[in-house]
Formats: sequence, structure tokens, C-alpha cells
Amino acid sequence: MATTNEVSSGKSYVQILRSTAVIGGSSVVNIGFAIVRNKGMAVLLGPEGVGLMGLYSSIVDLAQTLGGLGVQASGVRQIAEAAGSGDEQRVARTAKVLRRISLVLGLIGAVLLALLSLPVAVLTFDDRGHAAGVAILGLAVFFRTVAAGQGALIQGLREISSLARITMLGAFFSTVIALPTVYFFGAQGIVPALVAMATVSMLTSWWHSRKIKIAPTTLSLQQVGQEASALLKLGVAFMASAVLTFGAAYVIRIIVLRHDGVVAAGLYQAAWALGGLYAGFILQAMGTDFYPRLTGVSRDNAACNRLVNEQTQISMLLAGPGLLATLTLAPVAMTLFYTPEFQPAVNLLRWICLGMMLRIISWPMGFIVLAKGAQRVFFWMEVAATVVHVGLAWLLVPMFGPIGAGGAFFGLYLWHGMLTFLVARRLSGLRWSGMNQALAVGFLSAAAVVFAACLALPFWIATAIGALVTVASGLCSLRILLKLLPLDALPQAIRPWLPKPA
Repeated sequence: MATTNEVSSGKSYVQILRSTAVIGGSSVVNIGFAIVRNKGMAVLLGPEGVGLMGLYSSIVDLAQTLGGLGVQASGVRQIAEAAGSGDEQRVARTAKVLRRISLVLGLIGAVLLALLSLPVAVLTFDDRGHAAGVAILGLAVFFRTVAAGQGALIQGLREISSLARITMLGAFFSTVIALPTVYFFGAQGIVPALVAMATVSMLTSWWHSRKIKIAPTTLSLQQVGQEASALLKLGVAFMASAVLTFGAAYVIRIIVLRHDGVVAAGLYQAAWALGGLYAGFILQAMGTDFYPRLTGVSRDNAACNRLVNEQTQISMLLAGPGLLATLTLAPVAMTLFYTPEFQPAVNLLRWICLGMMLRIISWPMGFIVLAKGAQRVFFWMEVAATVVHVGLAWLLVPMFGPIGAGGAFFGLYLWHGMLTFLVARRLSGLRWSGMNQALAVGFLSAAAVVFAACLALPFWIATAIGALVTVASGLCSLRILLKLLPLDALPQAIRPWLPKPA
């Protein structure tokens, strides 16, 4: 007979898989459009143009992160807490201030990037010729900041289906707009394409956020100040973390650019985008639904640790086989998504896949720090991670070229995963379940075998070994997933094929 904990756990696994399926389904659509978009950009621009686009994108990411002051992340947490309390007026107050402050911060970020466009262009490209393009990117910063505020409201209320639709519509319109723009204007169309993509993001998030029914409320200046202060106080910690993350990505691209040129930067951008494509939907689902759920039980260590173990288990089971497949088929994937010109990035992609495997394992633990509001701990962990990441890239890129940047990413998560576990254990007493320990050892060992085979053996032999390991891990993952779920959560058609419970 099932115990209450078992039933609860079964429902929790269903919830994790349901949210992952919804976000993952939208990500599959996103991946489809990404294939078309990446392929088109690679054909139209080549490695040099892809590298240029990656550098411009890094500027927008960093500027939006600085200008947004972390309000998106703090907004998710504040909205989730308010919704969990059942206080509709509290939700309404937070939502109203969140929308207004996102608009103001977007304007400030856009103006600042325009004013600083010349030094940013010189720092990034080592010439003044890109200053006008950087200034125009201020529009992208504005639209993306406003979209982030609207998305925070949707995510905090756990409107998962709306987030999925936003993702799919954004992917569709970004592809439809970006490719013709670059086709007609070449490299000169990169900046307008990025602005247009940000505009689409803002419009789709606005369309869905306006459908959310928020209780009418009137705010005094004092209440606006209190809500804004709460958002900004927590947001600054999130912003500092995001600045460090995007800042590290920006600096590493500059290191690659300075050492090996813009073509190498393009290879790095291509490998980075492809390496995170499959793992991205797991990580996105984790941040979209798992984070608000964990925040709701953050004061209960037992419940918190149970959720983290469940999320870690599901994440490994879903992501492990896909990352092994990417490791195995890296040469094919690079040609499929890009062009044969990008083949020098194959081994770089494999190093990034190894890092993504570690990232999938460590991310659920990291959300404990966020859910418990341990701002200082979170900040210093991110500082340390940035120093390690940039430091490793600074050492390895001159020695190994762009592949060194992939090795730096792997080294980062090898170190950061251990640190995150120690911090999470101190904050909540986290212990990994026996199943999670076995899965981590199994998937990491499988990844090491496939990676070594790809480096040391002829292509067809390595591919055969990788295919066997991938299929075996996929079947094993499927078998475990079926055991985790309650029978009534499974499709009726497959129930007769399952073993009868003892």
C-alpha cells in the first residue's frame, strides 16, 4: 500500500514532468526554428558574421542585466510569495509596481547604452566603427527589460502554458524577421534584427500578461516606495549575479576574439549555442516552475530537499541521453545546424556538452540558495564562479585556442558543482538520494567514455560506441521514469505492457 509520502512524491514527479513537458514542448518548437535561424545565419554570414552577432548579443545581455537591476528575478520571487500567501491585494501591488519599474529601468538602460556606445564599441571591437550599432542596441535593451518584467509576473503566478506560448511565438517571429533582414542587409542587418527580435519578445509577453486578472488596487507613494524597495533590494543581489555571469561570457568572447580573431569568436558562439540547445529546455523548465515551487516551501528543509532531489533526478534522466547523443553526433550536428565551415568547433562543442552535464546536476541545488534568500552567499558564490571561469579561459585559450574556452566552462562546473553542494548542505541539510548518486556516476562515466572514444578512435567506431551508450542510457532513463510515475498518470495504451507491482 502506498504511503502518503510516496503518493505525494508521485504527484510531485508528475508536476515536474508536466511542467518540463509544457516548457520542453515549446522548446522543441524553439529548437526547430533555431535550426532554421542558425542555418540561415551561418549560410548568409559565415563564422565571422556569427561571431559578430554573438558579440552584439553579449552587449545586449550585459546592458539589460545592468539596467534591469535584477527586478525580473526578484519579481518572480515576490509574486510567487504573494500568490502563495493567497493575498490578492499583495499580488496586485507587486504586479503594478513591477510593471512600472520595468518600464523606467528599460528607458534608463537604453539611454545609458547609447551614451556609452563609443567606449563599449572600442572595448569590444577595438575600433569606433561599431559605435552606432551599439547605440541602436539600446532599443533592444528597452524592449527586453519591459518584456522581462511582464514575464516575471507570468512566471511568478506559474502560468506555464502562457510562458510556453511566448517562447514559441518569439521563436517563430524572431526567425521570420531576422533572416530576411540579414538576407537583404548582410552584416549591417544584425543590429536591426536583434532590435526586432527584442520588440517581438516585448509584444508577445505583453499580449499574454494583459490576460492575467489582477485585483484592482490603488497605491500611495509610500506603498510604491515600499514595493519598489523590496524589489530592488532583492533584485540587486540577482543583478550582481547576472552581471557576473553575462560579464564572464562577454569577457571570454573578447579573450577568444583578441587571441584568435572574429572567426574563432564565431566558432565559439556556434558551439555555445548548440551545446546549450538541448539542455536549455530542462534548465528553462527548472527556472520557470521549480523555482517558484521551491520558494513556496523554502522554510521547510525536508520539503525543500525532497523537491531538489526529485528535480535533480528528473533532470538527469531527461537531459543525460540527449547530451550523450550531442557528444556522439557533434560533427553531424555542427553541419546540420550551421555549415561545414564550422567543423573546427566540434571538439569545443564536446567540452561544452561535458560542462552542461555537470550544470544539469548542480543547478537544482543552486536554487536552494535563491529560494532561501541567502543574498550574500549567492553573490559571493557567483563572484568566485566568475573568477574561476574567466581565469581558466585566460589560461587555456592562449594554449589551446577556442577549445580552451570549452575546457574553461567544464572546469567551472566541476568546481562550482562541489561548492554548490556544500553550500546547499549547510543551508538546508541537503543530502543526495542513493538513486541520484548512482545516476550522476552513471551519466558522468558514460559521458567520459563517449568523449574519450570520440577523441581517440576513428569516426565510425567512436560513433558506434556513442550510439550504443546513448541508446542504453535512454532505455534505462525511460524505465526509471515509468517506475517513478503513478500508474494513473501514464497513457492507457502502455499500461498493459508495464510489469505488475509486487
